[in-house]
Amino acid sequence: MPEARRYARVLARLLPQSLLGRLSVVMVAGVLMTQLVGNLIWGAQLRKDAAVEARMAAQHIAHSAAGTVRFFLSLPANYRPILIQQFREMGGTRFYVTVNRTPLAIRGIEARTLSDTVIASVGATLKEDLPRLNNTRIAFAWPGELTVSDSGAKIADLPENWVQHILLVKPNPAPILVIQTELEPGNWLYLAALMPNPYFLDSGNPLALDRVLLQGLSLAAVLLLSILVVRWTTRPLAALSDAAEAFGKGEHTPELPETGSREFIKTARAFSAMRERIQRYLEDRERLFVSISHDLRTPITRLKLRTELLDDDALRNEFHDDLDELDMMVKGALQCVKDSDIHENPTEVRLDGLLKRIVRGTQLGGHQVQYTVSSLSVTAKPLALKRAIGNLLDNALYYGKRAEISVHREPGHIAIRIRDFGPGVPEDAFASLFQPYVRLEHGREQNADGMGLGLGIARSIVQAHGGQLTLVNHPDGGLVATISLPAHE
Repeated sequence: MPEARRYARVLARLLPQSLLGRLSVVMVAGVLMTQLVGNLIWGAQLRKDAAVEARMAAQHIAHSAAGTVRFFLSLPANYRPILIQQFREMGGTRFYVTVNRTPLAIRGIEARTLSDTVIASVGATLKEDLPRLNNTRIAFAWPGELTVSDSGAKIADLPENWVQHILLVKPNPAPILVIQTELEPGNWLYLAALMPNPYFLDSGNPLALDRVLLQGLSLAAVLLLSILVVRWTTRPLAALSDAAEAFGKGEHTPELPETGSREFIKTARAFSAMRERIQRYLEDRERLFVSISHDLRTPITRLKLRTELLDDDALRNEFHDDLDELDMMVKGALQCVKDSDIHENPTEVRLDGLLKRIVRGTQLGGHQVQYTVSSLSVTAKPLALKRAIGNLLDNALYYGKRAEISVHREPGHIAIRIRDFGPGVPEDAFASLFQPYVRLEHGREQNADGMGLGLGIARSIVQAHGGQLTLVNHPDGGLVATISLPAHE
């Protein structure tokens, strides 16, 4: 199982990340696999048919050679040169024929299955037709390297009319079958001829140039059509992704066109309906909290006035504390809704300018904040981002007295780190830090008026920008809050 997971991770890294790339790779791989399997099956059948055809052609030419050998055996030795000369002048013969005193050394072609099959079949047929013939040599040779007489003459040295109707020398030479057999001591009959299919060696090759070219054109056509179809299929998905990302960031999103495949039209309609429901929910939530805040202020104020009529000071003070806490909770809930839903258009924000203004404001209040210039920018809503960074910096100064801010470019994102020099956070408390109204013990001691909403508001703003807010304890003490925002080239 670990090996399978490792291979799956390697495959995921090798495959393109886009749907267009992955579908194109799958289509090309499928076509290539189909062509490979088809070529293997076709090649096996082609080689089998070529071997049968070559064997039958070899038997046919061997029978003709056996008849020629019988004819020359029947002639007196001194008649043979005269008859050979008549063959050369008259033409119409299948073989180029000559008689030598000794067998010639033939430089054969490279060994191939079909040529070996032909040589073996010719030898067996000659042995069957001429059982008394003991000494026979058979080979294939290329015309340019073929010697035809014991004087050393080659094909190129012969008159053209001797071989032009028998052998293919140019422009595309074909291999020549040479049969040398001993008629009697000191007389070797030399026969040279072409196979019925002169280029039979190429007939069993499934990777011939014309076939490879045809398959290459087929692959290119399939690839082109696949890319066009995949692009046509994935383009609406890209529009849906952009619309979902823009809606998640609170930006205006145009209506998705209801065109394309039936599945996409259903998805677009479902997304539009979901977007409308969420938008109504957000608007209803804001109206609800505004109404609650407005409606509760009057009874809270009225109860505070009535508590003034109480004669018991201790009881009156308890009523005042409870009503103040209730008023603070209402204001905090309303602030949480409004601060995390700031309506702005995203723009390029130069972090040096934004952070310098924030740092300068805190330094005027007597706080110690150190910032290192970065010259980096992000695409964000300026006021919302300022609110998130301000909340984190306020927490750092409340609980750590002084803070450091740094900005770094990391793979795929920009990291804004705010470190305080306080006691840090217990490990078991990290899970609840972002919940509303959750405050640690040392936080209540340092900032009694806080409501525990700053971290939740900051995280909501960062997530609306497509980023993340993480909190970790620094090895040397204190807490480090990191805002990671997408980096755009």
